[in-house]
Amino acid sequence: MADEQVFRSTRVVTPTGTRPASVHVRDGRITRVSEHADYPSAGIGADFGDHVLMPGVVDTHVHINEPGRTEWEGFESATRAAAAGGTTTLVDMPLNSLPPVTTARGLMTKAETMEGRCAVDVGLWGGAIPDNTRGDTSVLADVLGRGALGFKCFLAPSGVDEFPCIDVDDVRRALVRLHGTGAVFMVHAELPGPLDAAARAMALESPPPDSRAYATWLRSRPPAAEDEAVAMLYRLCKEVGTPVHIVHLSSAGALETLARARDEGVPLTAETAPHYLHFTAEQVPDGATWFKCAPPIRDRGNRDRLWKALEDGLISMVVSDHSPCTPDLKRLDTGDFMAAWGGIAGLQFSLSAVWSEAHARGIALERVVEWMCRAPARHAGLASRKGAIAEGMDADLVVFDPDATFVVSAPFTHHRNKLTPYEGETLRGRVRETYVRGRCVHGRFAQPSPAGRWITRS
Repeated sequence: MADEQVFRSTRVVTPTGTRPASVHVRDGRITRVSEHADYPSAGIGADFGDHVLMPGVVDTHVHINEPGRTEWEGFESATRAAAAGGTTTLVDMPLNSLPPVTTARGLMTKAETMEGRCAVDVGLWGGAIPDNTRGDTSVLADVLGRGALGFKCFLAPSGVDEFPCIDVDDVRRALVRLHGTGAVFMVHAELPGPLDAAARAMALESPPPDSRAYATWLRSRPPAAEDEAVAMLYRLCKEVGTPVHIVHLSSAGALETLARARDEGVPLTAETAPHYLHFTAEQVPDGATWFKCAPPIRDRGNRDRLWKALEDGLISMVVSDHSPCTPDLKRLDTGDFMAAWGGIAGLQFSLSAVWSEAHARGIALERVVEWMCRAPARHAGLASRKGAIAEGMDADLVVFDPDATFVVSAPFTHHRNKLTPYEGETLRGRVRETYVRGRCVHGRFAQPSPAGRWITRS
């Protein structure tokens, strides 16, 4: 049996509050959380003084793209970036890799690819597409049985041909098939109808809209596409009873539907992303295609409503939606928003970006821990192991200096491609050290060999 490790701080974030404490770890698990003075005079101990000791971030929305599009992002670079930003568990989305994770073979291919190459723990989502939601839906059960944590689908084109979108009848069939399994069904909630209507209206304009203008991209993805999709999903969720989760909610217009679902006990939940909470449409320069994502970053008033929804519990969590690509796909030469790939690179900076905005609003760090650690762990079915500093949990720990600031710059960015809207931003809150099951994966004592494991469905 391994020797006991003890980590202590005057500010340890636990499920019952922040307090001085010592965290005792053996074999990668927390055995107890005791008084601050309960610390070894000799042996394996780490005293972090007044720095915050918090649970590792659980990021359940990351696009790693390996195998097949590793030049966009790979397991080694993504998990290094995660560790540098305080994320100790991430869950990879099923698209952009080749093959996509829409079959058991696709799942196992990805699992084999990442073996021995990850700095942090990684789970995998499965994908729902027409091929596995029409006819024989046993493929969904097969993917789930092999270790996927749940499923994700698109209601509008995903951007890659091998991961087509599904329609309302496909969603219903998938929800029926997954009912009672405990698996969550996640949806990129934009309906094609409002998107097509916006495209038709813009095509009739003379002169045509300026494709370099951010306002043009914003107009092409109207809030109605999200609002109507969420309303449709509310009805299906209420009808079937299988949990449905809205990924990267951008439009505050959908909050009324989420409130109705909450009040009626309908299991419809939503997340948002750091870039919707940190940036506003008013800040995005024309031609700055590295800000492009779908749904888009909206106006300041919309951002404020998203923050209010987080505080009120209508939005349950914040995850990165890290979706990078190679710089050429961002059309840097032309600055064409309509032709550029949509996706924000921000995995490494998620915690600091959210804390920067939360601190400015007088929101306590404990709320950020709930949104970025505990709630995502529950969402992925990992709450018995991840997301909290408590007895029996994995010793996934982050030493966080909440008062330190830093300027984001490419030399310190671990993403494979450094292009990010956070470049040049001054963020608050610096990750000093990151531990996965008691092993340092970022910071002064970081060990070079990979510590991450594939986290499967229990």
